[in-house]
Amino acid sequence: MREDEANVESKDIDVSNSDNVIDIESVDYLKAQNRRIDKEENILRKWLIATFMAKDGLFREWIIPIIAAIGIAFLINKFLVYNVYIPSESMVPTLNVGDKLMVTRVYDTNKIKRGDIIVFYSEELNEILIKRAIGLPGDHIKIHNGIVNINGEDIKEDYVKNNENLDGKFDVPDNKFFFLGDNRNRSNDARRWINPYIDASNIQGKARIKFYPFKDFGSLS
Repeated sequence: MREDEANVESKDIDVSNSDNVIDIESVDYLKAQNRRIDKEENILRKWLIATFMAKDGLFREWIIPIIAAIGIAFLINKFLVYNVYIPSESMVPTLNVGDKLMVTRVYDTNKIKRGDIIVFYSEELNEILIKRAIGLPGDHIKIHNGIVNINGEDIKEDYVKNNENLDGKFDVPDNKFFFLGDNRNRSNDARRWINPYIDASNIQGKARIKFYPFKDFGSLS
């Protein structure tokens, strides 16, 4: 076989076939189309950025404030302040059914004072309660004819309007608290619990302000 015959037989593309010839005009057209699409996408991208990021654009005027408001509300509710609805009469007349309160979260239970209105979790009852802190860690409490005596002294409780002649003696352990409702005659509180003490780890918040009903708006003590 001659050398020129071998070369012809080894070719993968037959240049004599018009189907194998690249159309230069088609390639140029496709390139032009791609450039046009890229240009349109770039214009659209710039418009979106300008619309959202402009000083008076949609993103700055609406989206950012909304996201920020939601984030702040979440953080406040989780770490600082939350609302409480009063479902029972145990704290009447200080708190009435339907009242709404602003409560701040308690992170240092050493700052709780006698008389503070506290939101806490009762493991015994398996529910969230709100009562008044009466006994602090280490207190010796004696209740006689409804009068509360702490460490040898009767305490003044002007907030109690419906007392109950119930007696009892309690020694509050370390890291525990003793809670009573203001409406003693209608309150299921430490006097009646199997375990009368609430662990510090179950303290959730301190009631600060009653904001509803509006006519009763004011701080709580």
